[in-house]
Amino acid sequence: MYRENPLSKLELFKETRPETLQQLWRQGKVKLFPKQCVVMRAREPLKSVYIQLTGKSIIYNLTHNGKRKIIFIFGTGTLLNEHVLDTHNGSLFCETIETSRIFVISVCHFLELMEKDFGLTKAVLVAQEKKVWRMGHQLKNTMGSIYMERKLAAKLWKLSRDFGKGTQEGIEIDINLSITFLADMLGAPRETTSRLCGTLADLGLIRMERKRITILDADRMSRFYKTGQINEEL
Repeated sequence: MYRENPLSKLELFKETRPETLQQLWRQGKVKLFPKQCVVMRAREPLKSVYIQLTGKSIIYNLTHNGKRKIIFIFGTGTLLNEHVLDTHNGSLFCETIETSRIFVISVCHFLELMEKDFGLTKAVLVAQEKKVWRMGHQLKNTMGSIYMERKLAAKLWKLSRDFGKGTQEGIEIDINLSITFLADMLGAPRETTSRLCGTLADLGLIRMERKRITILDADRMSRFYKTGQINEEL
């Protein structure tokens, strides 16, 4: 499918030796996952390591009420696993939200290469540290001191930075974002989320059309989620 090893182009593996990447490529394979396909399940043994090549996937968990709570949205070049050791079962779910090509390699082969190349080990450590940092940032924004409108604004601003594309109107988030999907991200009821989206639209911060959201002014959006103000104080 690929004429060259796409792993060598990923920022994730910038410090991994070329020969290690070639071994990874030979021992793994690229699998095509359709939209809404569960890649990993909580409480199931970990047998493979998954790296997103194209498309997008979400990491989520289920609440005690059985509702989905989306934790991360990941795109190209992401290590999807929460861990790479096979000593215990996973605790999170991973599901594609677009047709995705994902590189899959067995845990045992991946660990063998980690032992031989610290660059690969460092890549895993850096990837997991970024997830921990993002999780800490999310927890800070879920405290009761931040209003729900600002919480939603923060998430949309982050998505526009990670998955945005410039348009004449602003920055369009290149993900289909239904009200249900956003509710799962916020951990809020669907009705509440719909009202929050309406509030941000009324403030002139976003435009919504057929599950596509455009951030009309990234600076104003950033100011709003950080301070609750839209315009700079004179």
